[in-house]
Amino acid sequence: DEVPTAAVECRIQPRMLVNPAFVARHAATPEKLLMLVMHELHHILLGHTTLFPRATPVQNFVFDAVINGIVCRMFPRAAHIAFFSDYYPEERFPGCLLAPPPGWPNGKARMAAGLEQLPARLRARAHAVHLSLYSATGASYQDVYELLPRLLAKVRLPGASAKKAAADGSELVLELPLLGGHGEDELQAAGLEVRSPILFDVVRSIVEQWPQPPQPIRGRSLADVLQHGMVTARPTPSNRARLRQLIRKVAGLSGNGRLRQPRDDHFEAPTPIPTLARRSLVQRALGHQPLLHTGSVALRRRAPAGEHVHVYLDVSGSMNSVLQALYGAILDCADFVVPLVHLFSTKVADVTLAELRAGKCVTSGGTDIACVAEHMARHRVTRALLVTDGWVGTPRGEHHATLAKARLAIAYLGTSTHQADLAAVARHTCILTIGVSS
Repeated sequence: DEVPTAAVECRIQPRMLVNPAFVARHAATPEKLLMLVMHELHHILLGHTTLFPRATPVQNFVFDAVINGIVCRMFPRAAHIAFFSDYYPEERFPGCLLAPPPGWPNGKARMAAGLEQLPARLRARAHAVHLSLYSATGASYQDVYELLPRLLAKVRLPGASAKKAAADGSELVLELPLLGGHGEDELQAAGLEVRSPILFDVVRSIVEQWPQPPQPIRGRSLADVLQHGMVTARPTPSNRARLRQLIRKVAGLSGNGRLRQPRDDHFEAPTPIPTLARRSLVQRALGHQPLLHTGSVALRRRAPAGEHVHVYLDVSGSMNSVLQALYGAILDCADFVVPLVHLFSTKVADVTLAELRAGKCVTSGGTDIACVAEHMARHRVTRALLVTDGWVGTPRGEHHATLAKARLAIAYLGTSTHQADLAAVARHTCILTIGVSS
């Protein structure tokens, strides 16, 4: 009874907390209990427990709407979706948006009765959002995340006073019985931590065996939403040598290539200044004073030395505390890298060195090595440096082959590096001593 419904703890020894009274009343069948457990695990998988330290009631509502749509797509049988349909009656708004539309997936889905009480100008829009969550093509998380809060903010149900109404529509969802523990106080009371290596490894291995929808939908996850932000670059000379050494290994500084490095070349030239040249010494020993002597002249020039390196920089949520120092470290090695730096989370976003110096950051908050492998394959990248804390997932199949055949170096950093995921594909590695306080 520590939680009203169910919850997953994010700590070193994670537990699934399930309220037996809730299960007896609302999840008494194996199918319904499965949907409850899947709902809770998806809060972890989609990053809802880490991306928003203080999630609002409306954000929690949107999280549940997206999760319920994903889970129902995975298990569309009536015995499974009955868990949501029974718990959220279609007559009540906005709870009806947390269950599949009536008639779904067999036949044509109709408008939920709870939506019919809305003003005519909002009714069709709410129905379109509801259908998009369960449609074959699906809606992106960004569409749902932006649209639902605006919709809730405009709705005023009969009996709701204008004084009580909130600008974001939170008064509509505060009394709604959401699944799981969404309150910050509940998380602190349970001693939850931001990241649990055991939990993430176990859940990830389970997810690989989950059934996929007949038509997998991209863009449903919060991790697919690119968010723009600003990071102040802060140089870290202490890590410059480590990065430069690692990049030089990947660049292949062997005397040829497109990377140009300063080099001193020496060649012979006549000079009037006496030298210890052998010819001059012999002439002077024979009584002759030569006017010109053979001397050595050094000419400094930039010569071909190797290939520029593509840098893939992890900007997921777990890297927030070290991004300032990391941006500065990358800029220290600007001469060795491709002018475009690849910021990756669950997508790859290219930024120029000038934008990196200005602090531009584009991230979804999640992490997936698959997007890096796909980017390298698409652009035929053969030399790359990944800077990450290691929590990127294990590459498999074609993704593993792409990373393994490239000259790949990994620079691990952060307070809790994890090297197991990329150990099989990394040719060179190093540890950057960038801490939270640096």
